[in-house]
Amino acid sequence: MESMEVNKAVAAALVAGIVFFLTGTVGINLVRENKPDKPAIKIDVPEATAPGGPAEPAALPPIANLLAKADVAAGQAYASKVCAACHTFNQGGKAGVGPNLYGVVGASHGHMEGFNYSTALKSKAGPWTFEELNHWLYKPSQYAPGTRMAFAGIANDQERANVIDYLHTLSPNPEPLPQPTAEPAATTAAPAAAAAPQPPGDPPLDALLASASAPTGEADTKKLGCVACHTFNEGGKAGIGPNLYGVVGAPHRHMAGFNYSTALKGKTGPWTYDELYEWLKNPAGYAPGTRMTFAGVKNPKERADIIAYLRSLSPTPESLLTK
Repeated sequence: MESMEVNKAVAAALVAGIVFFLTGTVGINLVRENKPDKPAIKIDVPEATAPGGPAEPAALPPIANLLAKADVAAGQAYASKVCAACHTFNQGGKAGVGPNLYGVVGASHGHMEGFNYSTALKSKAGPWTFEELNHWLYKPSQYAPGTRMAFAGIANDQERANVIDYLHTLSPNPEPLPQPTAEPAATTAAPAAAAAPQPPGDPPLDALLASASAPTGEADTKKLGCVACHTFNEGGKAGIGPNLYGVVGAPHRHMAGFNYSTALKGKTGPWTYDELYEWLKNPAGYAPGTRMTFAGVKNPKERADIIAYLRSLSPTPESLLTK
């Protein structure tokens, strides 16, 4: 009896297993997963750009327009404060961490003989133009990836132009400055408004000179950076510009041996107060083509003070009467 019960139990287990197997097989064939060849809804996801890709060169303002209002003295001050830790600027100066920079404008990228330039700069062909220097000083690592120069760059456009203008003066024959280009016109017209009142003309030169201060003018020549290019003592040597002792009343080419520009060689007559006043106001306007890169002294009182100082640089100063 007991054996019959055992056989029944075993048979029931076998039947249950067979039924389970057959049920699973039938179910698989009845319900089959078919993957579609194409998704029912296509979602376009833009590909992410790889981080750290090359950055686009910055769109910088035209360097010619910035140089037109550059300040050589401010550029020299910046270079003395920031760049002099690595560079020298005098003619024939030795290299420091970086090369000597005398005569760099217009020279090749590897302009200093014997200096170990980085491969990044060795690969740069052509000269250091004003525009090349503009991009280099904006961000050296972007201009020449792999450069050893750790300087981050000069973000301020006018500060960069000031430094480039100073570098431009470091030559016995400075490269001619590029001509400014017209600024792009505004795309939207501003609302009509009353015309701004025109500034009054300069006061009469006689009145300005009558109250001018020679000591103030001397201080102005230092403040405005005239001393970076000129000497003022009797018998002083020329710098980038001529010595200015005795200039008032003297011919335009008053310093013997100095290589004046054609623009000034074409000027006849002496340096009168009126001539000096117009020259100091806008050298490029007074003598188009001049090599003097100074933008000019906009303040009439400052111009008169400087003329009073120049007048004093003589054993027999000219009379203040201008008429």
